[in-house]
Amino acid sequence: MNIFPHRPVASPRGFTLLEALVYLAVLFVVVGSASMTCFECLHSATSIRHSADDVARALDIGERWRADIRGATGAVRVTSTAEGGECRVPLADGDVLYTFANGEIRRQASPAAPNELFLSNVKSSQMQSEDRGHVLAWRWELELKTKRRETQLRPLFTFESCAPGSEGHP
Repeated sequence: MNIFPHRPVASPRGFTLLEALVYLAVLFVVVGSASMTCFECLHSATSIRHSADDVARALDIGERWRADIRGATGAVRVTSTAEGGECRVPLADGDVLYTFANGEIRRQASPAAPNELFLSNVKSSQMQSEDRGHVLAWRWELELKTKRRETQLRPLFTFESCAPGSEGHP
């Protein structure tokens, strides 16, 4: 018996409950994979931003070190310690001390000044002099830690400078 005479009994226009559940499952899979991809992109972008900040800080401290070496008024001294090493640069205002320990580069502008954290997340740091004929040059090898294991490019920096008055160095 048809209580709605204007509508046929078996309507082919509707969805069954099973079809609706299948469509919902497909929708959840598509939305879930899209959101995972979005979060991976956001994580990668954040990682790149942090790496770029580390590179910029490393370049800034390298330029600061080079300026200190160029302004040296005496012999630059580098010593190795159990934790890392230190570099003492004599300037007109007093000695500047660069220290590397516990994965951090610190700079102290004078004995009375605070020991400033210049760069963290450092894997290795090595300062050494190089005799280049008539000039005594200084080289600083600085390597940052990588945050990802699959990194293809090591964040390794080399800064070089020459102290004034090193011409004619034997």
